[in-house]
Amino acid sequence: MNRYFWVGTLGAVVAWLSLALQFYLTNALVLSQGRPFMDSIFVFLLYYTVLANLLSAIALTVAARTPTGGWRIFLRPVIFGGIAVGMALVGIVYNLILRQLWQPTGWTRVADELLHVVMPIVVIAYWWFFVPKSALRWRHALWWALFPLIYVIYALIRGAFSGVYPYPFIDAGALGYAGVVKNGVGILLAFLIVALIFIAAGRWQNRALQAPTH
Repeated sequence: MNRYFWVGTLGAVVAWLSLALQFYLTNALVLSQGRPFMDSIFVFLLYYTVLANLLSAIALTVAARTPTGGWRIFLRPVIFGGIAVGMALVGIVYNLILRQLWQPTGWTRVADELLHVVMPIVVIAYWWFFVPKSALRWRHALWWALFPLIYVIYALIRGAFSGVYPYPFIDAGALGYAGVVKNGVGILLAFLIVALIFIAAGRWQNRALQAPTH
């Protein structure tokens, strides 16, 4: 079996275990509040971190085997590149903005570090070492930005009905929609900058690999 299998398998195992631990903790919290199990799924899927890690888990699982049909889309360099940038955003936003807002302990701390630190490193490393970069174009930054944009719209719609917003910077109840739009534009610009850095790095790597050796 080749290195793609072993590295992809290891990454996928870490990803699924991280998500399973986070869901267990979310479910325990929800049930302790006297709420039904279905609310656990509702809360779990509200967070960008979870959705980005879920995409990463699927992509790494696909990378570890030889898929058929629609699953092959996750092997496309442009798709995996977008997932890697999304995971970079997870790490950046959490560690620069959200980390100081709470101090998790025990297994909550473990899940927190796995999802916000370990998995972004794993996904970005897999992208750098194993994903071809020849297809990268500057316009892909705009395509990749659709994911956080759609997520913000999704979170706002859910929040409008439930009154629950996953992150303080998109809390329309506290900030108003004008404040959310301002923060959203800032995050989107940050995402685009990170995406352009990834594309520049990927194009440089591709040129370096193609350069003749003497």
